[in-house]
Amino acid sequence: MKKAPVPMAEVDHVLLDLDGTLLDKYFDDYFWEHLVPEKYAELHDMSFGRAKEELLGKYKGYEGTLNWTDLDFWSRELNLDIPALKEQINHLIEVHPHVEDFLLWLKERGKKVHLVTNAHYKAIEIKFKKTGIGKYFDHVVASYSLGAPKEDILFWERAQKLLKFENEHTLFIDDTEAILRTARAYGIRYLLLKRKSNSKAKDKAHSGAFRAITDFRELMR
Repeated sequence: MKKAPVPMAEVDHVLLDLDGTLLDKYFDDYFWEHLVPEKYAELHDMSFGRAKEELLGKYKGYEGTLNWTDLDFWSRELNLDIPALKEQINHLIEVHPHVEDFLLWLKERGKKVHLVTNAHYKAIEIKFKKTGIGKYFDHVVASYSLGAPKEDILFWERAQKLLKFENEHTLFIDDTEAILRTARAYGIRYLLLKRKSNSKAKDKAHSGAFRAITDFRELMR
């Protein structure tokens, strides 16, 4: 049997991203790239293509900032009730395969398990309600509450003060390399990239700078 990509016996704290890592990013991609442009086009009496092009430009301008995932900000910016629209398609929210098995496996081994996410608290609430995975976390840390996104070293400084993790004995899993690079710069020892964040899209190209997993069973060996 192949060895796990991380020596889990040496890990005390496990930090996990939400969208794309634990949850299938198809929901978010469909929401922001299809449903929101559709509603925006209706509101402004424009074509879907033009609405999508305009919105993708707006999204890009806030990428890597707190506004990027702030549902209230986008509700004001687009004059749409973003949380209500998310509720409309909450049936598309799905957990990646074997996520719950992995979370239970961690808890049975006495690991501290923390959600660390850029997601807005309203989005977290909707997704926890649909999936029921909130019960597995010792803490839920959202960038919104720490005043900095995960792409910023400040997030990690504040998260460490809150969670009391030691970098040498901490594992962080995310589906975004830019965020993993910041965590590496902060000194977190074990870093993994979650591949196939969207089950219905092609695999994203990645640099090979981080070890990658496709399925959480790889860590339970």
